[in-house]
Amino acid sequence: MTQDDGDLDGLVRKRIRALRVAQGWSLDELASRARLSPSSLSRIENGQRRLALDQLVTLARALDTALDQLVETAPDDVVTSPMIDGAHGLMRWPVKAEPGMSVVRQRLTEPPPDDPARMRAHPGREWLVVLSGTAVLLLGQRRFRLETNQAAEFPTMLPHAIGTDGRPCEILGIFDRDARRGHQQRDSKSSKP
Repeated sequence: MTQDDGDLDGLVRKRIRALRVAQGWSLDELASRARLSPSSLSRIENGQRRLALDQLVTLARALDTALDQLVETAPDDVVTSPMIDGAHGLMRWPVKAEPGMSVVRQRLTEPPPDDPARMRAHPGREWLVVLSGTAVLLLGQRRFRLETNQAAEFPTMLPHAIGTDGRPCEILGIFDRDARRGHQQRDSKSSKP
């Protein structure tokens, strides 16, 4: 993969950096784990060095993720609308259910971070529905406004953050096993003094 390979190349580089930052590792720490020099890793993250398959495999292992999750391309249909079942008076949102999924209801009061370095990436998939208010979902360079009753599903290998548009909102989040683990690791790190 070279810099000219387009969006996937840039996305993989952002994922490597986001996963490193999410683990709380310096360039030196990840470089040591991946048996690369810190300068080589820096050039990989910054797009100044070509991405080789053997390095991607090594970096995926060092970051405790699978190669396919590191290079996964994101679907364009991130935001989904509810399906109305008029016959039964129900509102439904399609979701790919898997064993080990967790459901969390959250009240958000802060906007998403302005600093892209504070966005997180980790293995897994997340699905959320806005119960009230307006949520703002940042996925890589993209920004989505999710109104009440709108839902979104996305791979968490994309650098992401969620917040409000300035007023509180409530969301229902569903996390697969890997996404739940990624959030638990992040929360345990942020609670340390």
